Amino acid sequence: MSIFIFQMVLVLFSSKRIRNRTHVPNNFRQTIIDKHIGVIANFLWLFLLGYSIFLPLLFRSIWFYIGFFVFIFGTLLLLLSTLSFITTPTDELIQRGVYKISRHPMYLATFLICLGAGIASASLIFIILSVIFFVCLHYEASVEERYCHNIYKNQYEKYKHRVPMWFGLPR
Repeated sequence: MSIFIFQMVLVLFSSKRIRNRTHVPNNFRQTIIDKHIGVIANFLWLFLLGYSIFLPLLFRSIWFYIGFFVFIFGTLLLLLSTLSFITTPTDELIQRGVYKISRHPMYLATFLICLGAGIASASLIFIILSVIFFVCLHYEASVEERYCHNIYKNQYEKYKHRVPMWFGLPR
């Protein structure tokens, strides 16, 4: 799970404009539910991060290999999406790299990393918490979509019709 620290360092050493682009501004979050779901998502992410330290991996079991594959796929997706994120000019809609196959590859990657850790350790609790976390991420993604629509208008609508929310081939 230390891949998240690496990602944060990459973004931290990017320009201030890129760091500012990492979250939807609080003044845009229009409802109390938007704010609460954001807090819950961050809490769950931190909890899963801490809890993962205590997960015993089931080496040489089918669960380990399946979970490891999901984890590695999520890690690669996170790295590729972070690179696309930091290399796109801050005044442009991110549409390159893995953003051509997912409108929210960082959220998807974060979920896959958590899910992979849960599967590799055969922890039903961790898997359930990861799924609940994904529900929160889905809600966060919809808030982000409203924000992007507000900023990029027609360009974002075209992007939405061309690229699926989570994963798939471009239309």
